[in-house]
Amino acid sequence: MAAWPMGPFVGAQPPSAPIHDPCIAHDAGWYVLFGTGRGVPMRRSRDLVSWERLGRVFEEPPVWAVDVFERRPPGRRRDDLWAPAIVRMNGRFHLYCAASIFGKNDSRIGLVTNTTLDPNHADYRWVDQGVVIESAPGRDDFNAIDAEVAFDADGSPWLLFGSFFSGIKACRLDAATGKPLESPPSLLTVAHRPEEKAIENAAVMRRGDWWYLFASFDICCRGVESTYNVRVGRSNTLIGPYRDRDGRPMLEGGGTLILEGEGTVRGPGGASVFQDASDAADPGRTYLVHHFYDATRGGFSALQVRPLTWDDDGWPRVGKPLAKP
Repeated sequence: MAAWPMGPFVGAQPPSAPIHDPCIAHDAGWYVLFGTGRGVPMRRSRDLVSWERLGRVFEEPPVWAVDVFERRPPGRRRDDLWAPAIVRMNGRFHLYCAASIFGKNDSRIGLVTNTTLDPNHADYRWVDQGVVIESAPGRDDFNAIDAEVAFDADGSPWLLFGSFFSGIKACRLDAATGKPLESPPSLLTVAHRPEEKAIENAAVMRRGDWWYLFASFDICCRGVESTYNVRVGRSNTLIGPYRDRDGRPMLEGGGTLILEGEGTVRGPGGASVFQDASDAADPGRTYLVHHFYDATRGGFSALQVRPLTWDDDGWPRVGKPLAKP
């Protein structure tokens, strides 16, 4: 059974426009949604429920991704960029995304920046900043996909990333460039499943004295057979150690279940956390943004945006997805 009640399907995308690994930012009165796909597709909304297409970040494949695309096997989408994450630093939006080969750690995370998310603004222009970090089979024990940026107690940015292999990693970033502060970067492990390996897609937020690490466990990308679910742990520092509600370390496979499939909602995951400060009357609103596989549509990958609330012990609870009245 799901940890929290499921609501109705949030009709965010038409049947021709699936979503995977979603993240959201707010700018110029609009919520802007990014997801996995060719060139990183974008959509926008006024209410987090009804979305319209907004083109894509890259009209042509970025140079740093082309040779990875060429190594993808036949039958796989050869031009998709994966798992975007967006954050605002130094007056610019930094969008991270990855080129990778499914099931391998032949992967690169790249960075593109923009001063605005309004395509009608004179300054709207995505600027490719190149590779941030990469991994290679036979050389590295980590996988450079699923980027996330979070800030420590001093306000310094950190990159968290990783999928399967040796788990979720972290390294410090240079706030000016959005790239690792050291070369080569010094990596820390913040979460790992030593036996199952199936952990990925870190999302981090701070609330009070705690940092919360959300991660997707188990298997995605199998339509109605997907077993994805979302787990969480917390720490009093950004880089851990993170423990779940029962005190189990996330370095040893711990993680408190907060969202899993039920009924026609299969394999929810690929989650990001969106802290919405756009409403002055309620600046603390926080949402879990994720995809799921809709069994009523043959496993179509669709969007849900769910409010996060907090219990008396400071643990998150996932509410019903937003939907039209």
